[in-house]
Amino acid sequence: MTKVDRRVARTQEAIKKAFLELMSEKNFDSITIQDISDRANINRATVYLHYLDKFDLLDKIIEEHISNMANLCELETEMDWIESTVQCMKYLESNYLFFSTMLASGGARYFRNRFVQHNIEEFKKDVDITKGINFGQSEDVVVEFVANAYVGVVEWWLKNGMPYPPQEMAEKVGKLLERNL
Repeated sequence: MTKVDRRVARTQEAIKKAFLELMSEKNFDSITIQDISDRANINRATVYLHYLDKFDLLDKIIEEHISNMANLCELETEMDWIESTVQCMKYLESNYLFFSTMLASGGARYFRNRFVQHNIEEFKKDVDITKGINFGQSEDVVVEFVANAYVGVVEWWLKNGMPYPPQEMAEKVGKLLERNL
């Protein structure tokens, strides 16, 4: 594993935080690299040392979180739905600025699609159409239904300021997943 210079990591975090704050305040199309650098209190050229442009920055942030979610799902393979959902809800809570901004922002339209696609891939591992409640159903339909329902509930939870704590929300969602998978 390559060791990352702490100054580089700090700078990248400042850039990402500034960018997400700006996205929560205004449309993606109106954000400039100068806006990002001003908010992060760094030189504009420093942003370009780390990212090609704001599209590259957005892509890298999205990929980082999708990758983190995938890694979290790998760790959760031995857990039941409720336990694994608790971990997911805690991750969503600890990255509230990112997820709430991405799901609420018109500037990151394709994030929701990426998030749904990630969940489709994860739920596909657990769908069994050979028995139980989903016997005879189309696997594609079941997986699409569950993934979109899950993302919709997460979106509602975040947009409403997380009205339930992660543990309670995970129990509610976990029970729904158990019923449908």
